Amino acid sequence: MNKIQCVSPVDGRVYAERDVATSDQVAAVFAKASAAQHLWAQKSVAERSEYCTLAVDAMIGMTDRIAEELAWQMGRPISQGAGEVKGLEERARHMIAIAESSLEPFDPGFKEGFKRKISREPLGVVMTIAPWNFPFMTALNSVIPALLAGNAVVLKHASHTLLVAERIQDAFDQAGLPDGLFQHVVLDHTSTSELIASGNVDMVCFTGSVGGGKAMEQAAAGQFIPLGLELGGKDPVYVRADCNMAYTIENLADGAFFNSGQSCCSIERIYVHESIHDELVAGLAAAGQAYTLGNPLHKETNLGPMIKPAAADFVRQQVADAVAAGAKTHVDTSLFSLDKPGSAYMAPQVLTDVTHGMSVMMDESFGPVVGVIKVSSDEEAIALMNDSEFGLTAGIWTEDLEAAERIAPQLETGTVFMNRCDYLDPALAWTGVKNTGRGCSLSKMGFDALTRPKSFHFKTSTN
Repeated sequence: MNKIQCVSPVDGRVYAERDVATSDQVAAVFAKASAAQHLWAQKSVAERSEYCTLAVDAMIGMTDRIAEELAWQMGRPISQGAGEVKGLEERARHMIAIAESSLEPFDPGFKEGFKRKISREPLGVVMTIAPWNFPFMTALNSVIPALLAGNAVVLKHASHTLLVAERIQDAFDQAGLPDGLFQHVVLDHTSTSELIASGNVDMVCFTGSVGGGKAMEQAAAGQFIPLGLELGGKDPVYVRADCNMAYTIENLADGAFFNSGQSCCSIERIYVHESIHDELVAGLAAAGQAYTLGNPLHKETNLGPMIKPAAADFVRQQVADAVAAGAKTHVDTSLFSLDKPGSAYMAPQVLTDVTHGMSVMMDESFGPVVGVIKVSSDEEAIALMNDSEFGLTAGIWTEDLEAAERIAPQLETGTVFMNRCDYLDPALAWTGVKNTGRGCSLSKMGFDALTRPKSFHFKTSTN
């Protein structure tokens, strides 16, 4: 029997190992899900909300365990683990709070002799394929709203975070969710593709790479099912001359280096007005130099290892290639003893004299490195920000709201921030353009992707 291993980036050892589900086991999971969903769809949104609230409460009760397991599975410092739970709570509770109003039938207006409405019907069985970098939050972005909308959910989690699916399962079990409505399966890439092509899945919610998104589309070809695809980013910010410099430096450093830069909306490109370029770079470099890179189980660590040595080496190579082409580094990585080739541990880095001819400014790094380019105008910044195959978020750092409101509509992206970055507001749609993917999660609009419209056209008078 094939097995999936979670290899810890902390020390390279196998932290967890699970058997890949057989085709018969997968068939049984989806048969149970389909049967349970028909009964679940008959419950009110208020009843579904009660179960989801209890499940969120259960996950909050697991905070300490979750923080430790995340440190071992994907390297996030244990001191930051509670943030994942707070994030999932904020998102889930918001979606629960707006579920009834968001899922109400649409009234097209009065028409004499007729009764009309458009209801929002569940799709059936939704499959969520979640990544390892923010493993609870990304999974629950679709799991909770899908259940609230009347669907059953089957979760396939990333191999690096095998235990996350089990903790979510524990939470729904503690909540007393009817059997079959939430289940998780362990699959490899081949069996995942075969499942999507099987006709048993009514929607796929996928967060991952562009290559993974293409694989989802290929597997779903001819199935006529919706796909929600969040595929990454190379997120830019523009720092105007009128920014609050200290605030900007503090937040951009966090946006670039938190979670070792392993966020689809982390800051990877900075365009700064030439008049403040040197000051910003010096501040970012000092902030990066101050990080403590180390074992994520140690409380003093605020920068853990990347997910695996190969990921860190990819980013190291991007930096080396940029330097060879004329870029300049501003963080002395020799002072970080664990940052060595072949290691998952990587120090932060700030680069200048970079161009869009370099991989580090065009290809998703997913690591703690950021490139900085000086610009002379808003127009130059906008053009450079849009020069990317991705479009998830973009940020404008300024004290001039009117300037931000003028610039924002010109940016090709799913979310525009002003004086903020690397954050999801659950009241706003989380979406993207270009190779960042398609679809929408969170907010009232997130429910639209998890339901289908059904029209009721009743003629009440035949006289």
